[in-house]
Amino acid sequence: MTNPFDGVPMRPADMSHAILVAVLMHHGGSMTIPSAAFEVDVVAGPDGAWHAVAMERQPDGAMRVFVHPRPDVDEAGIRFT
Repeated sequence: MTNPFDGVPMRPADMSHAILVAVLMHHGGSMTIPSAAFEVDVVAGPDGAWHAVAMERQPDGAMRVFVHPRPDVDEAGIRFT
């Protein structure tokens, strides 16, 4: 996937940031969540690697955002097609 502003390929970290901003904007710009949402066993797997975020287009055109297990590879592991 490319950045819609400059056409440069997006890095997975940039895409995760864009997803977070989209979710927050959809909810009025902010959300209040419990501090437990940031505990290590919630945001990362047993090996300490951060969970990945994925998107899937729905039949009605909406986008489903979900946590996706990170592949066991050194690089980011997420491919944009």
